[in-house]
Amino acid sequence: MKKPLTGALCALTLAGATALATAAPASAATVTFAGTVALSNCSGSLVRMPTSVDSDPGLILTNGHCLESGMPAAGQVVTNQASTRSFTLLSSTGGSLGTVRANRVLYSTMTDTDVTLYRLSTSYATIKSRYGISPLTVSTAHPVAGSAIKVVSGYWKKTYSCSVDGFAYRLKEGGWTFKDSVRYTSGCDIIGGTSGSPVIDATSGQVVAVNNTINEDGQ
Repeated sequence: MKKPLTGALCALTLAGATALATAAPASAATVTFAGTVALSNCSGSLVRMPTSVDSDPGLILTNGHCLESGMPAAGQVVTNQASTRSFTLLSSTGGSLGTVRANRVLYSTMTDTDVTLYRLSTSYATIKSRYGISPLTVSTAHPVAGSAIKVVSGYWKKTYSCSVDGFAYRLKEGGWTFKDSVRYTSGCDIIGGTSGSPVIDATSGQVVAVNNTINEDGQ
């Protein structure tokens, strides 16, 4: 399973009333592997919410189907579950900086979306001091069709670049149903192991979705 669900970007262009003004193109964010992590079987990212502070424990975002205890059943939500899951924190170039470890699964489900959110035993400030890495910020806005995105896989150390092709109101896979799923254009030809990768808006640099699934065999 490898596609995206949730997130991100609004663009506004202004023109003068008496003179024709050409808006400067929005500058692209620098998207690297910094802030991404590799799991034993999936990809993920170190993330913060817009209201997070440096002293908060770090959060790791990945897929529900990447949960170490197994895929949550349809309709199941896992909360406040103890965890010792470890993650390899990556540098901007994809090199291994060290290991961070979770102490709790805050939330995990494969119902409506496909997401797991882990709480780390170390704070954002400690991670920054120790490794020089800042978290990616989760966007509070919904993605917009046509916006440029990057899917950054910590597992494969590979970045895919494409655009939001549109949205699937309902996506069914096996017994699971996902809602409001992001469709990619052809540039993001993802593979197994990219599950849980952050989908990053290429302009804002914020996380707008989490990579989830793709049809590989046509069934």
